[in-house]
Amino acid sequence: MVKPKPEQKIKLEQLRSIVLDLMQDMEIWSEIDTDELEKIDLGVLRINATQRHGVTRWKKGVDVSNLTPCDVQEINIHPDLLEERWNAYAAFVLHHEYIHALGFREHDKRFRYLEKSWPGSKAVKHGSEFTEFLRMKNAKWIWSCRTCNKEFPRKKPSKGMYKCRECNTVLIDNKI
Repeated sequence: MVKPKPEQKIKLEQLRSIVLDLMQDMEIWSEIDTDELEKIDLGVLRINATQRHGVTRWKKGVDVSNLTPCDVQEINIHPDLLEERWNAYAAFVLHHEYIHALGFREHDKRFRYLEKSWPGSKAVKHGSEFTEFLRMKNAKWIWSCRTCNKEFPRKKPSKGMYKCRECNTVLIDNKI
């Protein structure tokens, strides 16, 4: 686990305050006690993470059939989400992790219903944009297609082993 820097801790607490204030005003959470979420430690993922935007880490040995916020060791979000440009999406990610913390472990129909209740509908759409941002930031290679000109940022060269998803042409490696 990565320990957040002091300025990251401040931003995480500001984010927590915003998300919990909004959740308390949402009708969908009116029947559920969200006060325990305030006590969960917040942290950051490793800076080079590209696939995860947030994660709920459970304490060892907890009963997964009856999870509560007390069973959460920590919630981590990607440190780049603490940049101002990602504020709206960061709030959505923390809301997503709080749903897990409230005992909804699986991304099932009920979970998606709760997730979609988040008032910032535009924030949800930033997920793929954030993933692309992370991939470009961490990329050392661009796999490119000569036929359709699509580009795929990656950490390793393809060595001619991969084809374009669109047109099935072998991808070319370009070092960044």
